[in-house]
Amino acid sequence: MRRYFVWLAFAMIALFAVVSGAYLKPFEYVPDKLEEKVIQQKKLLEPLQGKKILIDSGHQGRGNLQKEPIAPGSAVMKTKVSHGTTGVATGVPEYVFTLDLGLKLRKSLADMGAEVFMIREDHNVDISNRERAIIGNELGVDLVIKLHADGAEDEKIRGISILYPSMDNEHTEKIASESRKAAAYILEGMVRNTKAINRGSKERNDITGFNWSEVPVILIEAGYMSNPQDDLLLNDPIYQELLVKGIVEGTREYFLHP
Repeated sequence: MRRYFVWLAFAMIALFAVVSGAYLKPFEYVPDKLEEKVIQQKKLLEPLQGKKILIDSGHQGRGNLQKEPIAPGSAVMKTKVSHGTTGVATGVPEYVFTLDLGLKLRKSLADMGAEVFMIREDHNVDISNRERAIIGNELGVDLVIKLHADGAEDEKIRGISILYPSMDNEHTEKIASESRKAAAYILEGMVRNTKAINRGSKERNDITGFNWSEVPVILIEAGYMSNPQDDLLLNDPIYQELLVKGIVEGTREYFLHP
């Protein structure tokens, strides 16, 4: 009887081994529905995940009036960094406004999942327009957003415009189309949120920061500091948040429509 039970035990072990070999498969990870939902939710909350964006807050504490080539191999020279304009109502220099806006924009873009870089985080720098473009190239960013404010002799002129590289320029022909698309989406977002006058998007071939860039780039003229109403708005924290909201919404739309 004892031999019978020993034999039965061995038989059952052998049978289990056969069945296990037939039905057990190597472990294969398959996300469950809850995890897939979390992933999708993260994509909704962070639609710029994986995107690298460089913010170039225009100008700096002191301009640099030395010259540099306007484009690779060009004999045409242009000022490295101009002084920028100053608000007629607030007295705030353009370089102060652009950094205030840039820091707010950095936070909002980062909250959307983007990896954000800044050309400058204070005013005490000396970085030429050519050098700013090269920084973007070396970082391999997906988009450069240059922040500026405009000025005009006619103080009645108001509104937002965006500049982008020319398609008829050997130095920018490879990035012009994407830059133009980004300009269109971002301008639409800014005007929608601020209700500002839409002064359109314009291509340019005489901007050093465009001609040295190897990645899509736009230059936002967020308003006219030569206009008292625009100047007051540009330096209003609440209005700045509307500008940022418009830029972020436009940037998201740009990357959602490759």
